[in-house]
Amino acid sequence: MTETIELSADLDRRLTDLAKRNGMNRNEFLFRVIEDGILDAEADLRADAVEARIAAGEEKTMTSTDVRRALGLEH
Repeated sequence: MTETIELSADLDRRLTDLAKRNGMNRNEFLFRVIEDGILDAEADLRADAVEARIAAGEEKTMTSTDVRRALGLEH
């Protein structure tokens, strides 16, 4: 799929510079940036869902001390 976007001159220059500095062409670099951004957004949504379940009392949490005890690392 092809998408077209307009970049400011500054953003275009920065994109070209970062792509070169990372040893990629502009398309490769843009693909990586978009993919990383989507992965980050998905992770944020999953974290928000966990936080909501914790706030609603639907998911338990443990202190680091409890985790160490459960793993037999603390007496």
